[in-house]
Amino acid sequence: MHIAILVTNTDESDFAQAHPKDGQKFSDLVSRARPDWTFDVYLVKDAHFPETLDFDGILITGSPASVHDGAPWIAQLEELVREALSQKIPMYGACFGHQIIARALGAGVGYNPQGWVFGRVETTFLPSNQRIALYAAHKEQVLDLPAGAEIVARTDGCEIAGFRIGTNVLTTQYHPEMTEGFMSALITEFADTLGREVADTAMANMAQNTDMDALAEWIARFYEAKL
Repeated sequence: MHIAILVTNTDESDFAQAHPKDGQKFSDLVSRARPDWTFDVYLVKDAHFPETLDFDGILITGSPASVHDGAPWIAQLEELVREALSQKIPMYGACFGHQIIARALGAGVGYNPQGWVFGRVETTFLPSNQRIALYAAHKEQVLDLPAGAEIVARTDGCEIAGFRIGTNVLTTQYHPEMTEGFMSALITEFADTLGREVADTAMANMAQNTDMDALAEWIARFYEAKL
């Protein structure tokens, strides 16, 4: 399969330069399950969009940007989401990707009343009720479902931690691509922004890894219409 990775991460700080970029993170993740798949990376946050949607699937990354920022590339990405859905191209979104897909399809996105959610979060996947940990880094979340969507993941603080629309759309509020080392570094980098209590709690929950292989297989099976 040939997957387009649409990078929305606007962070160009020294911290970001010291770590693998999101295009690499997500291609590495999916390659755990499907090493023969190929990926094209587009920096849509810089208005670099694919000329066509001639792909087997689309993947939209996370970002420190808000879907409410009003940047022209965000509006263009919403149009791409709607076009991909009309063409029935399988589309997965994580964090910002989850939120932009929801917003493009008419759902609400707003602040989490509990504030920042950061670090390792136990997530219940439906309908199996299997619990898998993912890494979180968000203070906004999807508030209601787009038309035709169903919840596929939830946490104690986020009722819509993931949704799907048939075989066309799959999302998670959380970050299956992040490693333990990167998440620990991210918590340290953002400690002042998060506040000491949030940062300390996040770091304390880093004692166990997430199951990246299971998450990679889940995403790959979605693209193969086998979920």
